[in-house]
Amino acid sequence: MGGVLEGFSIIWVVITVGYFVGRTGVLGDQARHVLNRTTFFVASPALLFTTLAESDPVSVLGPLLWVAAISAFLTAGAYNLATARWLKREPAERIMAAMAASTVNSANLGLPIALYVLGDMSYAAPIILFQLALYQPVNLAMLDATTSKHRTTFFAMVLATLKNPMIIGSLLGLVVALTGFEVPKLAMEPINLIAGASIPAMLLAFGISLVGSKPLDSASGRRADVLIGTAAKLVLHPLLAWVLGYFAFGLGGQMLAACVIMAGLPTAQNIFVTASRYERGVVVAKDTVLMTTICAIPLMMGIAFLLGI
Repeated sequence: MGGVLEGFSIIWVVITVGYFVGRTGVLGDQARHVLNRTTFFVASPALLFTTLAESDPVSVLGPLLWVAAISAFLTAGAYNLATARWLKREPAERIMAAMAASTVNSANLGLPIALYVLGDMSYAAPIILFQLALYQPVNLAMLDATTSKHRTTFFAMVLATLKNPMIIGSLLGLVVALTGFEVPKLAMEPINLIAGASIPAMLLAFGISLVGSKPLDSASGRRADVLIGTAAKLVLHPLLAWVLGYFAFGLGGQMLAACVIMAGLPTAQNIFVTASRYERGVVVAKDTVLMTTICAIPLMMGIAFLLGI
């Protein structure tokens, strides 16, 4: 348990530094934007490449991937069943809210938590692959089908997914792992150097994002949506992951803990970006991201304690 507390402490210290960087404005108004884009387009793809290139591809495409996929779809379905009649939102807003309740922050927090809490960044790789390659495209297709704007074709959706830099980094890393190809040291060293910038930049950007946030404003009329979505994300999602991992896939120990902790991650920040693009469920997405972000790390510390890691 000491290692878990140390891991979370490291993460919180860097997040706190990011918060004070945001409060003081020493990096300017665009600091969060620049850090997020640096991690998304440059550092995280390099980190995923190096992580997967040195991993066991069978484990990346194994039970962790299936638990992540099934638990996410079940959580989204449960949110829709719980709110469809009661809250009476339009279909596009329900889809956005269900995404907020079931999509985890697998990169910005998943990678550092996998490293410092679980001891292996490869535990985050299956859920990153699932969300970027399948879950996000499926939800975007449903949003396109329920809105008059932003129509797209299946080919365009697949092409956009394959152009995602984190998908590219992940797939290249898997190719290296599957083929046993040895990347020349002259190429691998700079990739490792760039990858090293990913986690600190992610956590600093995350800390900056907490500055000035005020969730659950009653004037928005979406407080119930946010509270139900937050409960689904932080309680139902990890519970389903535990049930699936333990009973359906027979997992135990570190593997089971990885399934549950990864499912207990807060809502991905790109859900707010998607909501803004489609102009549906913006308040719900923003507030669910913030509420789950504030509550998730203490919750995951409790999960780690209960699972004995």
